[in-house]
Amino acid sequence: MFKIIPQIILALIVFVTKAQHPPVFDAMQSDSSFIKIYDLDIALVKYSYKPNGIRFLVVHDNEDTGVKAGFDYIRWNGGEIIDSQYGSVRDYNFTYMDDVYRIDPNAIYTERGINTRLKKDEFSSNEVEKALNTAGKQILDFYNPKSLGYILTLHNNGDGGFGISSYLPGYDLSSAADSVFINFEMDGDDLIYVTDLRLFNSFKKANVNVMLQSKFVENDGSLSVYAMQNNIPYINVEVQHGHIDEHLRLIEIAVAVLKEYNLVKKPG
Repeated sequence: MFKIIPQIILALIVFVTKAQHPPVFDAMQSDSSFIKIYDLDIALVKYSYKPNGIRFLVVHDNEDTGVKAGFDYIRWNGGEIIDSQYGSVRDYNFTYMDDVYRIDPNAIYTERGINTRLKKDEFSSNEVEKALNTAGKQILDFYNPKSLGYILTLHNNGDGGFGISSYLPGYDLSSAADSVFINFEMDGDDLIYVTDLRLFNSFKKANVNVMLQSKFVENDGSLSVYAMQNNIPYINVEVQHGHIDEHLRLIEIAVAVLKEYNLVKKPG
């Protein structure tokens, strides 16, 4: 269901997709893993410059503010970013046995999440769910969070549709939150999402919008749920589309917090 693509094919993919992603600067290197889910082709492109233990992951192909901010960070500080490239859209869309399927790529890291969040006309196929489970495992293998000791993702959202206030009591996502801290001088769409109390307290001390995921959160197949189930500290740096400077600022704070707890390991 998946394979590592040859360097020649990788070069062609990077060339074709570079218009929608930041240009690779001098001395930056790239490696890639390729996932095929029936008629859907997904390239996981890892851009590296002076690897230093910092590795970002972008799972949605329509959230390029995070990619650009990640590139800016790496240009000056070194590190790696894995960028998911599959057509500049949010969801995976594919066809199997003439049936159309759709799923958020941040819903494929647990079997329950795949089963409950897969969009389909009728009943889903066990083969389709197995293929998505395999894809999720390949993304995790390529990012390798157990070796890193953390998961650091970059996400973007729209203006006013979702933000830190969404996790407050009485709002749509309140059941996902254990604790919420808000800096009312920040844009509410710019926030940090964590699964570890130590990290939450450090971000609160840094006076940034931050939410701590509840231990009783719904198993929706997301990376944050996977991280909690496997005791891996998780940080999502999420800002409104276009807020590149703020994304970079929050990335720098996130990296400092990871280093504060010695979670960043130098490459061996």
